[in-house]
Amino acid sequence: MVTDPVGQGLVKSLAQPGANLTGFTNFEFSMGGKWLGLLKEVSPKVAHVAVLYHPHTAPYAASFLEPLQAGAAASSIQVQPAEIQDASDVERVIATLPTNSSRGLVVIPSVFMSGHRDLIIGAAARHAVPTIYPFRFFATAGGLIAYGADGVDLHSRAASYVDRILKGAKPAELPVQQPTKYELVINLRTAKALGLDVPPTLIAAADEVIE
Repeated sequence: MVTDPVGQGLVKSLAQPGANLTGFTNFEFSMGGKWLGLLKEVSPKVAHVAVLYHPHTAPYAASFLEPLQAGAAASSIQVQPAEIQDASDVERVIATLPTNSSRGLVVIPSVFMSGHRDLIIGAAARHAVPTIYPFRFFATAGGLIAYGADGVDLHSRAASYVDRILKGAKPAELPVQQPTKYELVINLRTAKALGLDVPPTLIAAADEVIE
Protein backbone atom coordinates (compact mmCIF):
# COMPACT_ATOMS: atom_id res chain seq x y z
CA MET A 1 0.00 0.00 0.00
CA VAL A 2 1.47 3.36 -1.03
CA THR A 3 0.23 6.01 1.34
CA ASP A 4 1.25 8.85 3.60
CA PRO A 5 0.63 7.43 7.09
CA VAL A 6 3.08 9.73 8.86
CA GLY A 7 1.87 12.93 7.25
CA GLN A 8 -1.70 12.04 8.15
CA GLY A 9 -0.73 11.27 11.76
CA LEU A 10 -1.77 7.60 11.54
CA VAL A 11 1.46 6.08 12.85
CA LYS A 12 3.83 6.98 15.68
CA SER A 13 7.03 7.02 13.65
CA LEU A 14 8.63 5.70 10.48
CA ALA A 15 10.67 3.06 12.30
CA GLN A 16 7.90 1.94 14.67
CA PRO A 17 4.42 2.49 13.24
CA GLY A 18 2.84 1.23 16.45
CA ALA A 19 -0.48 0.37 14.83
CA ASN A 20 -1.96 -2.19 12.49
CA LEU A 21 -0.76 -0.05 9.61
CA THR A 22 2.38 0.51 7.57
CA GLY A 23 3.23 1.60 4.07
CA PHE A 24 5.35 3.86 1.91
CA THR A 25 5.37 7.65 1.92
CA ASN A 26 5.13 9.26 -1.49
CA PHE A 27 7.06 12.39 -0.50
CA GLU A 28 9.36 13.82 2.12
CA PHE A 29 9.25 17.32 3.56
CA SER A 30 12.81 18.31 2.63
CA MET A 31 11.64 18.31 -1.00
CA GLY A 32 10.38 21.84 -0.39
CA GLY A 33 13.86 23.28 -0.72
CA LYS A 34 14.52 21.23 -3.85
CA TRP A 35 11.35 22.52 -5.51
CA LEU A 36 12.36 26.11 -4.90
CA GLY A 37 15.84 25.52 -6.34
CA LEU A 38 14.45 23.87 -9.47
CA LEU A 39 11.90 26.62 -9.99
CA LYS A 40 14.66 29.22 -9.72
CA GLU A 41 16.77 27.25 -12.18
CA VAL A 42 14.07 27.07 -14.82
CA SER A 43 12.90 30.65 -14.20
CA PRO A 44 15.90 32.66 -12.90
CA LYS A 45 13.92 35.90 -12.39
CA VAL A 46 11.61 34.32 -9.81
CA ALA A 47 11.62 36.40 -6.61
CA HIS A 48 8.09 35.98 -5.24
CA VAL A 49 6.74 32.45 -4.81
CA ALA A 50 3.29 31.46 -3.61
CA VAL A 51 2.93 28.02 -2.01
CA LEU A 52 -0.47 26.60 -2.90
CA TYR A 53 -1.98 24.16 -0.40
CA HIS A 54 -5.33 22.80 0.76
CA PRO A 55 -5.32 22.58 4.59
CA HIS A 56 -7.89 19.80 4.88
CA THR A 57 -6.09 17.36 2.57
CA ALA A 58 -2.59 18.61 3.41
CA PRO A 59 -2.51 19.13 7.21
CA TYR A 60 1.26 18.59 6.92
CA ALA A 61 1.76 21.69 4.73
CA ALA A 62 3.70 23.51 7.48
CA SER A 63 6.38 20.81 7.32
CA PHE A 64 6.94 21.64 3.64
CA LEU A 65 6.96 25.37 4.31
CA GLU A 66 9.92 25.20 6.71
CA PRO A 67 12.51 23.99 4.12
CA LEU A 68 10.90 26.22 1.51
CA GLN A 69 11.35 29.29 3.68
CA ALA A 70 14.90 28.27 4.56
CA GLY A 71 15.75 27.92 0.88
CA ALA A 72 14.01 31.20 0.11
CA ALA A 73 16.11 33.08 2.66
CA ALA A 74 19.30 31.76 1.06
CA SER A 75 18.14 32.75 -2.43
CA SER A 76 16.58 36.14 -1.61
CA ILE A 77 13.15 34.86 -2.60
CA GLN A 78 9.93 35.81 -0.83
CA VAL A 79 7.72 32.82 -0.06
CA GLN A 80 4.04 33.37 0.64
CA PRO A 81 1.78 30.52 1.88
CA ALA A 82 -1.41 30.49 -0.21
CA GLU A 83 -4.17 28.52 1.49
CA ILE A 84 -7.20 27.56 -0.56
CA GLN A 85 -10.49 26.13 0.67
CA ASP A 86 -12.11 25.03 -2.56
CA ALA A 87 -11.60 24.94 -6.32
CA SER A 88 -12.85 28.49 -6.82
CA ASP A 89 -9.90 29.79 -4.78
CA VAL A 90 -7.30 28.47 -7.24
CA GLU A 91 -7.90 31.09 -9.93
CA ARG A 92 -8.18 33.87 -7.35
CA VAL A 93 -4.85 33.04 -5.69
CA ILE A 94 -2.93 32.72 -8.94
CA ALA A 95 -4.52 35.88 -10.36
CA THR A 96 -3.35 37.94 -7.37
CA LEU A 97 0.34 37.10 -7.86
CA PRO A 98 2.58 39.97 -9.07
CA THR A 99 2.02 40.64 -12.76
CA ASN A 100 5.66 40.38 -13.79
CA SER A 101 8.35 37.80 -14.49
CA SER A 102 9.37 37.57 -10.82
CA ARG A 103 6.42 35.42 -9.76
CA GLY A 104 6.28 31.67 -9.30
CA LEU A 105 4.17 28.95 -7.74
CA VAL A 106 4.84 25.76 -5.78
CA VAL A 107 2.06 23.18 -5.41
CA ILE A 108 2.01 21.14 -2.19
CA PRO A 109 0.97 17.50 -2.78
CA SER A 110 -2.45 16.38 -1.63
CA VAL A 111 -5.50 14.53 -2.90
CA PHE A 112 -7.15 17.89 -3.62
CA MET A 113 -4.28 19.12 -5.78
CA SER A 114 -4.05 15.87 -7.71
CA GLY A 115 -7.80 15.82 -8.31
CA HIS A 116 -7.82 19.44 -9.51
CA ARG A 117 -4.58 19.34 -11.50
CA ASP A 118 -6.18 20.41 -14.79
CA LEU A 119 -7.72 23.43 -13.08
CA ILE A 120 -4.41 24.42 -11.47
CA ILE A 121 -2.35 23.86 -14.62
CA GLY A 122 -4.88 25.82 -16.68
CA ALA A 123 -4.87 28.77 -14.28
CA ALA A 124 -1.06 28.83 -14.17
CA ALA A 125 -0.98 28.87 -17.98
CA ARG A 126 -3.58 31.64 -18.32
CA HIS A 127 -1.68 33.87 -15.92
CA ALA A 128 1.76 32.81 -17.23
CA VAL A 129 3.03 31.72 -13.82
CA PRO A 130 6.03 29.32 -13.76
CA THR A 131 4.94 26.47 -11.51
CA ILE A 132 6.57 23.39 -10.05
CA TYR A 133 4.46 20.36 -9.17
CA PRO A 134 5.03 17.34 -6.89
CA PHE A 135 4.31 14.47 -9.29
CA ARG A 136 5.08 13.45 -12.87
CA PHE A 137 1.45 13.42 -14.00
CA PHE A 138 1.21 17.18 -13.50
CA ALA A 139 3.93 17.77 -16.09
CA THR A 140 2.50 15.25 -18.54
CA ALA A 141 -0.84 17.08 -18.22
CA GLY A 142 0.79 20.36 -19.24
CA GLY A 143 2.53 21.62 -16.09
CA LEU A 144 5.94 23.27 -16.48
CA ILE A 145 8.08 21.08 -14.25
CA ALA A 146 7.55 18.28 -11.75
CA TYR A 147 9.83 16.71 -9.18
CA GLY A 148 8.75 13.94 -6.85
CA ALA A 149 8.85 10.32 -5.86
CA ASP A 150 8.79 7.72 -8.61
CA GLY A 151 5.34 6.17 -8.22
CA VAL A 152 6.17 3.03 -10.20
CA ASP A 153 9.13 2.35 -7.92
CA LEU A 154 6.99 2.82 -4.80
CA HIS A 155 4.33 0.40 -6.00
CA SER A 156 6.97 -2.12 -6.95
CA ARG A 157 8.54 -1.95 -3.49
CA ALA A 158 5.12 -2.15 -1.83
CA ALA A 159 4.63 -5.60 -3.33
CA SER A 160 7.29 -6.98 -0.98
CA TYR A 161 5.28 -5.78 2.02
CA VAL A 162 2.13 -7.40 0.69
CA ASP A 163 4.04 -10.66 0.39
CA ARG A 164 5.44 -10.42 3.94
CA ILE A 165 2.06 -9.58 5.48
CA LEU A 166 0.37 -12.46 3.65
CA LYS A 167 3.06 -14.72 5.13
CA GLY A 168 2.25 -13.56 8.66
CA ALA A 169 4.28 -10.42 9.30
CA LYS A 170 2.57 -7.81 11.48
CA PRO A 171 2.18 -4.37 9.84
CA ALA A 172 3.09 -2.66 13.13
CA GLU A 173 6.52 -4.29 12.95
CA LEU A 174 7.25 -3.19 9.39
CA PRO A 175 8.79 0.31 9.24
CA VAL A 176 7.17 2.90 7.04
CA GLN A 177 9.53 3.39 4.13
CA GLN A 178 10.37 6.65 2.38
CA PRO A 179 10.99 7.18 -1.34
CA THR A 180 14.43 6.22 -2.61
CA LYS A 181 13.93 7.14 -6.24
CA TYR A 182 12.80 10.51 -7.56
CA GLU A 183 11.98 11.75 -11.04
CA LEU A 184 12.33 15.14 -12.68
CA VAL A 185 10.01 15.87 -15.60
CA ILE A 186 10.19 19.03 -17.71
CA ASN A 187 7.57 20.13 -20.21
CA LEU A 188 9.44 22.13 -22.85
CA ARG A 189 6.22 23.00 -24.68
CA THR A 190 4.98 24.78 -21.58
CA ALA A 191 8.37 26.40 -21.04
CA LYS A 192 8.27 27.79 -24.59
CA ALA A 193 4.74 29.12 -24.05
CA LEU A 194 6.00 30.94 -20.94
CA GLY A 195 9.00 32.33 -22.78
CA LEU A 196 11.47 30.38 -20.65
CA ASP A 197 14.76 28.92 -21.85
CA VAL A 198 15.41 25.81 -19.78
CA PRO A 199 19.16 25.38 -19.13
CA PRO A 200 20.67 22.48 -21.09
CA THR A 201 22.17 21.12 -17.85
CA LEU A 202 18.69 20.84 -16.33
CA ILE A 203 17.33 19.17 -19.44
CA ALA A 204 20.20 16.67 -19.32
CA ALA A 205 19.44 15.93 -15.66
CA ALA A 206 15.73 15.31 -16.30
CA ASP A 207 14.27 11.81 -16.28
CA GLU A 208 11.73 12.83 -18.90
CA VAL A 209 11.50 15.80 -21.25
CA ILE A 210 8.22 16.55 -22.99
CA GLU A 211 8.67 18.28 -26.34
